[in-house]
Amino acid sequence: MKLLLELLTKLTNKKESVHSDSFFKIKRKRPLHMTILIAVYIFIIGLVLGSFFNVVALRVPEKQSIIHPPSSCPKCGTRLKSRDLIPVLSFIFTKGRCRYCKTKVSALYPLGELATGLLFVWIYLHFGFTWETMIGLMLVSLLVIITISDLSYMLIPDKILLFFFPFIIMLRLVFPGDQAWWSYVLGAVIGYGIVLLIAIVSRGGMGMGDAKLLLVCGFAVGLSHIVVAFVLACLIGSLIGGLLLLLKITTRKQPIPFGPYLALGILISYAYGSDMIHAYLSLLG
Repeated sequence: MKLLLELLTKLTNKKESVHSDSFFKIKRKRPLHMTILIAVYIFIIGLVLGSFFNVVALRVPEKQSIIHPPSSCPKCGTRLKSRDLIPVLSFIFTKGRCRYCKTKVSALYPLGELATGLLFVWIYLHFGFTWETMIGLMLVSLLVIITISDLSYMLIPDKILLFFFPFIIMLRLVFPGDQAWWSYVLGAVIGYGIVLLIAIVSRGGMGMGDAKLLLVCGFAVGLSHIVVAFVLACLIGSLIGGLLLLLKITTRKQPIPFGPYLALGILISYAYGSDMIHAYLSLLG
């Protein structure tokens, strides 16, 4: 335990870096109204991309093309028009129903769009105009897609992970941030290994899609942060799972997708993992 704490301390000792220095300079020089305008612009981009992420998350597991056919109502098959495809607003204006057959539309559509827009803005405000923001936006995009996919099909498709993995590797090798390059490699290996070990011991208690997700994200956030992410995911999953059982929304034998909890843990750890580790170590003296 002592060796582990010493390792985490070394990995999370923050040094001055180009991206953090640039972030604080941007914060001082940019007027508030400009920051707001940029945030609104990024939010709109996030909404639009979130709409596309819905398509990817719902079609890839079904082995369907993400380009053809055009979007249509899954119930009546009517091709959707431009006014039906406005992120979030179309759902609100139609009161969550298909404009043509009045079938209820899943709330996952507007929630995925809204989540992408808000998370994009959060990444920008947290990191500013830096290369770390590019990695953060890449991470958010991946996690939004796999969350929707896992909630809908209990599946994290390999194709989605394989698409993002090369970009994450490239960005991390060129812009390593505050950690050494080997920390990201270990993050991928340990992230995958943790879930693999649990899957073997529990005989299928966790899916290999979760292991592959931690492998990809471990390369993005590094060793110490992927460990924190997994711990957070377990805590959040236990709390929400217990609440769902208490409210009798789910049963003990009903499988629950773990991908969304991993996604939430990864995002929290990505932005605040170092602070959380330092706070924890300070409590231990």
